[in-house]
Amino acid sequence: MPSQFGTVQLAHEFLAAHVNEGDICIDCTAGRGNDTAFLCALVGKTGRVIAFDIQPAAVESTKALLKERRLDDIAEVHLASHSRVDEFAEENSVSAIVFNFGWLPGGDHTINTRKDTSIEAIEKGLRLLKPYGIMSLSIYYGRDTGTEERDAILEYLKTLPLREYTVIVSEFVNRPNDPPISVRIYKGR
Repeated sequence: MPSQFGTVQLAHEFLAAHVNEGDICIDCTAGRGNDTAFLCALVGKTGRVIAFDIQPAAVESTKALLKERRLDDIAEVHLASHSRVDEFAEENSVSAIVFNFGWLPGGDHTINTRKDTSIEAIEKGLRLLKPYGIMSLSIYYGRDTGTEERDAILEYLKTLPLREYTVIVSEFVNRPNDPPISVRIYKGR
């Protein structure tokens, strides 16, 4: 195990354990495209991945990575807010949904996800998940952004009905500064 095991590894292990070939998956915050590409490899040629980002640079970066890895025929990438996720898939049809809250890696920190649209996207995403579907949330915060969103998301997750969802929050307690928080959500029947 690497000495700096992180949020990306936790999310990818979680996804790999639950996503199968032929599944439909959504990357609600495409960023640089790494999660989108990872999901494409998991669902294979018979599956489908839908990805979103509000920044043109992120959409272009994701498309370029998918093309480079020859995965562009599996994914569709949209310049749109993750709060529109329900416009692109049917309820109870999606196996896994991924979020990375915060800012675009290497991008402008003043452009970041916001609590209102993020919680709206989570709510809509939970309806899209099929029975036994999963959702991975990586919450990045710190500097001058993200703490309000982090707090709002964590409070919202506490309200999810126990009979329908299992929510696990993992924190890196021995890391300095503002280490990301990893959340895994399991949907029941």
